[in-house]
Amino acid sequence: MNIDKVVLVYPRRDGRIFGKAQGSPYTLMRLASLVPDELPVEIWDEDLAPIPFHRITGHTLMGITSKTLSIDRAREIADEARRRGATVVVGGTHATLAPEEVASWAHITAVGEAYFTWPRIIEDVLHDRAQTLYVDESWAELHGVARLTDRVLKMVNEKRDYWTPYMEITRGCPRNCNFCTAIRVSGRVMRHRPVDEVVEEIERRGIRRFFLTDDNFGLNFRTAPDYIEQLFRALRRLPLNGWTNQAEMMVGDFPDLIRLAREAHMDKFFIGFESVNAGNRRDLGGKSKGNLQDYKRVIRTIQKYGIGVVGLFVFGLDADTPDVFQNTWNFCKESGLDNVSFTIMTPYPGTTARQEYIRDGRLMLDMPWSKYDTSHVVFEPVSMTADQLREGYDWICRKAYSLPSIATRGLYTLRRHPLRLAPSKLFSTFSTDFGYRKTYSYRSV
Repeated sequence: MNIDKVVLVYPRRDGRIFGKAQGSPYTLMRLASLVPDELPVEIWDEDLAPIPFHRITGHTLMGITSKTLSIDRAREIADEARRRGATVVVGGTHATLAPEEVASWAHITAVGEAYFTWPRIIEDVLHDRAQTLYVDESWAELHGVARLTDRVLKMVNEKRDYWTPYMEITRGCPRNCNFCTAIRVSGRVMRHRPVDEVVEEIERRGIRRFFLTDDNFGLNFRTAPDYIEQLFRALRRLPLNGWTNQAEMMVGDFPDLIRLAREAHMDKFFIGFESVNAGNRRDLGGKSKGNLQDYKRVIRTIQKYGIGVVGLFVFGLDADTPDVFQNTWNFCKESGLDNVSFTIMTPYPGTTARQEYIRDGRLMLDMPWSKYDTSHVVFEPVSMTADQLREGYDWICRKAYSLPSIATRGLYTLRRHPLRLAPSKLFSTFSTDFGYRKTYSYRSV
């Protein structure tokens, strides 16, 4: 097949927020960088603009990446592209978790890390030997993987079009939380990009802030402290305004690395406390035990070094009763968290939780994938009713994301920092809470 162009598509989710999309299409930027120079390549981000279907031909190779919550929209895009004769490849989280479903409507399904299979797919399509399924779950080392090219950096204007540039430094997570997809999507072996490649990418992209998409960056404090120290010392030399990452509470046991993190311009840890209910520890893979005093110790330790803490909590685990919402809200007020994230337990394909819910007849089988956004109830809880879970979630979100609550947390954060940092801290603090407020708004969609 002659390919007139390769288009990589990100299905719509949030659209523009005050003129910009929420986060840059980092995965598509890296995949676009793997397209041979002789082939035209474009990135179509539906959060920025409608898909220009009229430009699709019978020689177009379209790649779509999608999470579970947007896979229905991905299918609509794929169907229209196929109708116009394009060859459609679908990858991403949902394709990895539910490949049989995706294979029913995509020409080609990419399971696992498409960074390694995508160049082979392009070559096979060019020579009319494409398979219907490509799988790469070898969890290869990250040295030299999908480095961004100059033409892609010129193609995507991260400063003009996106609020938050995304970045990846490590991949994988050995934890086995029963509701998490990380092991299936990224493997349970922690892998690291070479530090010099990380620095080179930041400098070439010209970014001053970024959010790490790493599944559990903070776990490296324990498993790879030498690598983390080397990384922080390298980032310390860069003119960064701040960056954030996902972690777990054990980072509080490494004050020397927290101090280095602050010197490296880290702004926040997004920490998965997950639950204030000690009865849920079985579901949390050893990550959290519901010890509130220990949670507070970790928060105080991190904040002492000038780094913020965003507390992540999930509701609807088996031991959660209706009082979990009040107990969680009490903890959030007492602990001095900089920001809070509340989600509803969501049994994604490929997880232990989903298997258990199906076995027990608790999964709501009529729910579309668009409801798998962590803001909707898609199963029957054990220790409360589905209505109690919905109502409790609505109650705590209205509390947490009201304008007075957001202002109170923001002022608390600003008081802990020098006045000269006020502009950057102001944006960081309020953008996080308003982002979660936006996520909660999908409850009414």
